[in-house]
Amino acid sequence: MALAPKTHKRPLSPHLQIYRPQITSVLSISHRLTGIALYFGLLLLAAWLLTLAAYPPCFAWMQGLLKTLLGQVVLFGWAFCFFYHLLNGVRHLAWDAGAGFALPDVYRTGWAVVGGSVFLTILAYGTAAGWWVNFI
Repeated sequence: MALAPKTHKRPLSPHLQIYRPQITSVLSISHRLTGIALYFGLLLLAAWLLTLAAYPPCFAWMQGLLKTLLGQVVLFGWAFCFFYHLLNGVRHLAWDAGAGFALPDVYRTGWAVVGGSVFLTILAYGTAAGWWVNFI
């Protein structure tokens, strides 16, 4: 049996330029990226703890580094990654239990994860930095 000749070269799968990002795909990719960021943040935490235990001058240097603007941005981003990954993990646990598969639920819980992550990051980071002292 002879195969029909191909007249068009079609792609094997749709290209990224065809689709526009949806919240489900963005949250899925973000979940993976925050997991990677948490890994590197844990390396930073381990280095901080090792300098605390091993050599006080090195710990003082590490403390000074984390108090710089770049250090504060890294810590703030790490806190956001933690809360995002945590809340999205709870969302995935709900899915494992069979809840929340309807499309409106997926969008509602997706936006709740993003909003909750921002809120918890500001709350936790603000508490640690003493921002709330002025409001009490």
